[in-house]
Amino acid sequence: MSVLLEVKKLTIRRESRQVLEVDYLSIEESQVLAVIGPNGAGKSTLLLALNRLLAFDQGQVTFRGEPIEEMDELTYRRRIGLVLQEPLLLDGSVFENVAMGLRFRRMPRAEVSQRVDEWLSRLNIRHLRDRSVRKLSGGEAQRVSLARAFALQPEVLMLDEPFSALDAPTRSRLLEDFQALLAATSITTLFITHDLDEALYLADQVAVLLEGRLRQSGSIQQVFSAPADPDVAAFVGVETVIAGWVVASSEGRVIVQVNGLKLEAVGELAAGREVMFCLRPEDVTLWLEEISPPSSARNRLTGRIVRMTPQGPLARVVLDCGFPLVALITRASAQEMGLVEGQLATAAFKASVVHLIPR
Repeated sequence: MSVLLEVKKLTIRRESRQVLEVDYLSIEESQVLAVIGPNGAGKSTLLLALNRLLAFDQGQVTFRGEPIEEMDELTYRRRIGLVLQEPLLLDGSVFENVAMGLRFRRMPRAEVSQRVDEWLSRLNIRHLRDRSVRKLSGGEAQRVSLARAFALQPEVLMLDEPFSALDAPTRSRLLEDFQALLAATSITTLFITHDLDEALYLADQVAVLLEGRLRQSGSIQQVFSAPADPDVAAFVGVETVIAGWVVASSEGRVIVQVNGLKLEAVGELAAGREVMFCLRPEDVTLWLEEISPPSSARNRLTGRIVRMTPQGPLARVVLDCGFPLVALITRASAQEMGLVEGQLATAAFKASVVHLIPR
């Protein structure tokens, strides 16, 4: 696949303060890239710059190899579909809003009607065709906004937190329909979100922005399983991050000393190297101390449960094993074992799920 959009050495300042720094970021044709980060990380600033709605101080953004600042502004924007968190709809009917961009491009009336009806149907709002946008729910309005963008057949679709303002059931249905459309159209997509579940569900590539700087980009597997630094690890849900050092290394396996404990991981680091020992909570198995089921896990620790927090159908369990170890198990499992705070429990995890970040 060819690179569609490429960002190099980009910096943006506001009132003499640097608010965004991107050393390198690219998106290839047909890829879905999620730009993730907490509120205020610079995500929307990046999107505005890519849309030529915000000037940047240094660096270069190219579209199909051509610097965007050298392109005719209107021509460039016509190659991009933009969907914002709050749908920007004009007073009028649903049909008129979806048709608006097509009419600006002087498309024949019959083609406008055919294309609008197609995208209203594909977004399951054909029955709203003649309804005033003033009478739409939030989810319906966002579907209209998406239909308007898709109808223009842009080369790249850019979205800024398009689902965050919706209630949970509406959001879930729209996410499902949107994912199906991305799969069917293979449209190159860049979307902004602070929701990790959205990124995991929709994207195949992810870029992490923290405190105005792009900290890591790559495939979902690379970023979520091998975060580049402790800050990225914490943001993407690697809740156990402990300092340690390698005490032995042989044939692709290393022994790491962590708070007086020796734990095994997969890697090629030399003995003596300081590392951050990272572990995702869903990779930890728990059982009561008196029960020891068969397991291939190389690492087993005993600790006292210091906190249990319900998270929907799951339970987040924190053990004191000489350091805080976080596990995520089903609430049904927690209830079956009778887990309570203050109880001793055994935690196990495989060497292959550990991620080591050299320091």
